[in-house]
Amino acid sequence: MSSEDLHVPRDVLTQESRLLHYAITSLKEELDAVDWYRQRADDCEDQALREILLHNMREEMEHAAMVLEWIRRRNSDFAGHLKTYLFTDAPITKIEKVVEHGGGDDGGGGGGSSRPSSTIGSLKGRR
Repeated sequence: MSSEDLHVPRDVLTQESRLLHYAITSLKEELDAVDWYRQRADDCEDQALREILLHNMREEMEHAAMVLEWIRRRNSDFAGHLKTYLFTDAPITKIEKVVEHGGGDDGGGGGGSSRPSSTIGSLKGRR
């Protein structure tokens, strides 16, 4: 049960924290299942069984994606990080450097937003 690994008493948690915990625990379980099916498929000599295992692996990927989307919709911190890093072409560590160093400053004198969406394009094509 996912509540077994709570780090504080359940009655201390807000509903938001408890539900996020359930989602994160479920995401970890789905990703574990992806890994297990992939390993079993790689080790399987029977082609028909291998295809079933890979099918099951893809189903678990779907489940993980659904939970991740739920997290994105419910948690603005996660949503911001997902928006920054997912579905980009720039090298991941360069995106992080742009975000950390405020490369997206709007020119307003230090207090501006460092929204990466305004700077990622400048990284495209650089390697």
